Amino acid sequence: MRPRQVRRLIMAEALVVAVLVVTLLAARVAARKAVAVGPLEVLRDSAAQRRLLPWSRALVGGVALAGGGVLLWLVPQVALKNAPPVALGATMALCVGASALGPVAVRGMGWLLGAVAARLDPGAGMLAGSSLVAQPRRAMSAASPVMLTVALACTFLFAVATSDAAEGVTRTGPSAWAVPMLVRSAVAYTVISVLNATAMTMAERTEELRLLRTVGTGPRQLARAVCWETLIVTCVGALLGTGIAAASLTMLGKAVTGEPWFAYSLPQYAGLVLVCAVSGLVGGLAATRRVRRGALVSD
Repeated sequence: MRPRQVRRLIMAEALVVAVLVVTLLAARVAARKAVAVGPLEVLRDSAAQRRLLPWSRALVGGVALAGGGVLLWLVPQVALKNAPPVALGATMALCVGASALGPVAVRGMGWLLGAVAARLDPGAGMLAGSSLVAQPRRAMSAASPVMLTVALACTFLFAVATSDAAEGVTRTGPSAWAVPMLVRSAVAYTVISVLNATAMTMAERTEELRLLRTVGTGPRQLARAVCWETLIVTCVGALLGTGIAAASLTMLGKAVTGEPWFAYSLPQYAGLVLVCAVSGLVGGLAATRRVRRGALVSD
């Protein structure tokens, strides 16, 4: 087996392991958080978040970002055959750090993008922006799968493209479809996570959405608010994932070519983000359909 094929095989295996590990960690964190909630806390009237970042979450995020930074620095330093796995490891570490510290970014970007949405659609856009600013941790739980999908898929897909471009390799026939098909399989798996996270987030807000209807928000306006919120969350996740992937790919390109450069495909990237956006919209609208069109009081 050629060295180039060995590197691609290592990257493929690393991608599968990365998706499984990150998904299991996310599920474990969510499960522990749900179990740790006390009965009295569940019954409290106020749903406002008391703290944006608990100290434990800030510590984990800081350590993960520092570890990701060290791995990025190591990418051009290690042997060429080890550079792709190290770059993918850096992407994973940065994703963990961004997930932990993401509520800060969500609040800032939610305020900015929410203002744009409110300008375009005053009522619904204002509702969407206010929800993101008030509940950034809840919004980050929906943005994290998008971030993971974009970061991991782009790192793997464009790392192979960068290696091929540096070596002057042009793929034809079945080999031209091997990498995209592998990435599509990973994307299909993470799309389920996007649908699930969005549906769970919206399901938790049943009473909140019903209250909005009670005070005069129409079904169409509520649907537009859900759409705006989903699009903003997708944008936040895509931007974070893009930044992480760009950092890893830049250092990988430096390892392969000696220059901070990497190959990419705008159609593939746009298709990836579009799939995440559509998945979020479908999940959000499906989860809130009963509240938007049903009775104003719970059964």
